[in-house]
Amino acid sequence: MSSDQTKMQSATFPPGIGNVFGFASFNALSFQMIMGSPMVLYAKSLGASATVLGMIAGMMPLMTIFQLPAARYVANVGYKRFVLGGWTTRVVFIFIMALVPVTDVFLSPETRLALMLFLLFWFNLSRGISSCGWLPWITSLIPAAIRGKYLAREAAVVNLSAFLAMILSAACVGLGKDPRAGQFTAVFVISALAGVVSLAYLRRIPEGESPEQVRTSTTPVPWREIANHPPFRKLLRMNVAWGIAYGGISAFSVAFLKVSVGLAEGSILLLTSMTFLGGLCSLWLMGTRLDRFGSKPVLVAGCLGWLVILTGWVLIAGKLVAPHLWLILLLMFLMGLGASMINMANTRLAMAIIPVMGRNHFFALFSVVGSLVLGLAPMGWGLLIDAFRVLETEWHGFDLNRYAVFFLAAGAAFVVLIFFCRKLEEPEAGSMEALLRDFLDQTPLRITLRFWPRG
Repeated sequence: MSSDQTKMQSATFPPGIGNVFGFASFNALSFQMIMGSPMVLYAKSLGASATVLGMIAGMMPLMTIFQLPAARYVANVGYKRFVLGGWTTRVVFIFIMALVPVTDVFLSPETRLALMLFLLFWFNLSRGISSCGWLPWITSLIPAAIRGKYLAREAAVVNLSAFLAMILSAACVGLGKDPRAGQFTAVFVISALAGVVSLAYLRRIPEGESPEQVRTSTTPVPWREIANHPPFRKLLRMNVAWGIAYGGISAFSVAFLKVSVGLAEGSILLLTSMTFLGGLCSLWLMGTRLDRFGSKPVLVAGCLGWLVILTGWVLIAGKLVAPHLWLILLLMFLMGLGASMINMANTRLAMAIIPVMGRNHFFALFSVVGSLVLGLAPMGWGLLIDAFRVLETEWHGFDLNRYAVFFLAAGAAFVVLIFFCRKLEEPEAGSMEALLRDFLDQTPLRITLRFWPRG
């Protein structure tokens, strides 16, 4: 048994970490109902264009830019107090947003959409500022040898809660078309109540310790030197490519099912729930593999999986394949699995290569760079979709339209992402071939090993 495996077996979660999973669970339930598919569908019911939907999808990651000025205050305030303050403010705004749909008796759809965008801005601003304390806090609590294990379990509880959020949302809006305003209010009220419960768990998470030098230092933050740290610089480049490739896929796949396929809101929410079942299965798929093989092979494997997923969407959008229910369910499932794999591996790699000193600022820059691109990309993709709104050209049986263009362009972005993933630096990372061999050998798919190239 290797020393790394011995460390993994001997390391255990510290006391109080169960509250982290409780917080993550109810926070995901709240977040998905206020910022996920239900909000996209509500905005679409008010006449939102693809560009506006891109703004909604990109607003949350864009607001993380405020982590940069906030990072210098986190250590002095304390991780728990800093995060708790921001999350409490966020819950207050959810309660206010829940009132917007019922103002339909005296406000026009355009005014309600503008009001919701205004509230979403302040909701995401409070989250963006306070979230800079989360990753340093968790990194200080979780032993290095089991961070992959922690991230896999967190992903499982988050995706299970998000799955329940979609089921509850579908139950609220019903399976018919054009749900009433009060039905969306019910969705947003449940989101607010789940947010209140998440705060109770957040208060019970143990406080983390930051280095004393960080708490007492008054020197200017060397952002340029931080960004030029070689392994970290390559990770930032990869995150930029990931943000461009992935940004907008979740929102615009929902819009595609509504606009082009013509599904009802409730049906779309039920289909979207499969995304989170896919994410939940990442716990079974990854298990301890993330700690044993490292992040780099998982990132490359995840990107290859996304190319398969986008091929499926291209075929449906191009009308070469009919939008069968089973096919959409499969694509949604794989989307959740692929996103969860990449997010876990990305976060774990950041935890591994970011030094202890300056941790708050490294994580702030890491979150801001990736999130800015994730915020800007949906807006860019939305502009692209609106620009090709009138495109309807048949080419050898392939219907080239705005959504087909979007899925094709996203696939090209994933090809570029694979290049950046292969350039990453990770000590003792395994190969993707070893990862796939282990996966195939430990699952019912091991029969395919008989056809694996030898030598």
